[in-house]
Amino acid sequence: MKHLFKTLLAACVLLTAMSCRAATQQKACCGGDCADQKNKAVVVGAARTDVYVPLLKGKRIALMSNQTGMVGDRHVLDVMLDQGLDVVTIFSPEHGFRGTADAGEHVGSSVDEKTGIPIASLYDGKSPMPARATMDKFDVIVIDIQDVGLRYYTYYVTMVNLMDAAVTYGKEFVVFDRPNPNGMTVDGPILDMKLKSGVGRLPIPTVHGMTLGELAKMANGEGWLREGKQVPLTVVPCLNYTHRTRYELPVAPSPNLPNMLSIYLYPSTCYFEGTTVSLGRGTDWPFQVYGHPDMRDRYFAFTPRSRAGAKNPPQLDVLCYGVDLHNMDAEQAIAQGVNLEYVIDAYRDLAAQGKQFLLRTGERNFFNLLMGNTTIYDMIVAGKSAAEIKATWAGDVARFKEQRRRYLLYEE
Repeated sequence: MKHLFKTLLAACVLLTAMSCRAATQQKACCGGDCADQKNKAVVVGAARTDVYVPLLKGKRIALMSNQTGMVGDRHVLDVMLDQGLDVVTIFSPEHGFRGTADAGEHVGSSVDEKTGIPIASLYDGKSPMPARATMDKFDVIVIDIQDVGLRYYTYYVTMVNLMDAAVTYGKEFVVFDRPNPNGMTVDGPILDMKLKSGVGRLPIPTVHGMTLGELAKMANGEGWLREGKQVPLTVVPCLNYTHRTRYELPVAPSPNLPNMLSIYLYPSTCYFEGTTVSLGRGTDWPFQVYGHPDMRDRYFAFTPRSRAGAKNPPQLDVLCYGVDLHNMDAEQAIAQGVNLEYVIDAYRDLAAQGKQFLLRTGERNFFNLLMGNTTIYDMIVAGKSAAEIKATWAGDVARFKEQRRRYLLYEE
């Protein structure tokens, strides 16, 4: 009996370990930290038809989504139509409804080929506010899109602009919530609102650690919408998700965030967008490498090429020398939060050679817009370390975490 008990115990331990290793994008985290969340599938808001169908039945709906709006192997639009909901307009964000356009590329309005529903682009280079003729066609705006939790990632900006439109035209607002893959982290400077732009819309840290549903609640509750008004807001929350959950995205949220490592490194490497340094667009490792033609004393090299989602990447067809991060452990990347060591490394290399680092100068240069701050670049130039710079925003992060607490839907 004793031998049988030991055998059964060993089998249970092995099965538990295998279960934890097998937890993927559809699983919550394993281990004691997650308590009742252990091994339960994360259910996204869009899958909870029992919650939102009664709410939306009989109303004309405008849906803002893209290729990430999946419920298993079906798009949320198809799920809603099969439930008899009246979707009359589709709003598309940056990268378009199908998610294939380059970063910053203007996307025109069109018609969804499968359903014939008109698509109104919110990233066509015109006003972020939809026209009255479009707004008059529906009663409620529904958001279902996968965000990655960064202040400069534009999906939340589009959501907040639509919240402003809902306030202006008296529309209801519903968010089908999805997990934030960077939801375990809060880090980076708070946006200086004089740098408000298309890559920075709210006074939040670079990595805010909130889902879109939580962020919508905060924008409403803090008076951050047009004229400080509030929109009639409903959030359909996820089930079995906490801010500690390691949620792996089943669909790439945009062309140059192809895997989880790129998403985890994004808080540290995106600042190269405002510089002459390539961050790997046009390679197999966007946001996972960085380099420049003049950073020659390096062991690693790559050449950006034109490809889908990166038609004209920085340093196109030019051999760049730099640093390879694409084999970094995911937990190591998460633990970094915002790590300016990479930017400082490239800056010092190029500055020592008298080479240009920033793409543009002036207070509203793109580096500053991404950073949300005009003083951090000066600290880099002055020779401050990444740790010294991170210490300057620690107090703001602590205050923000307290400020956001009443808007959180999920356990920290």
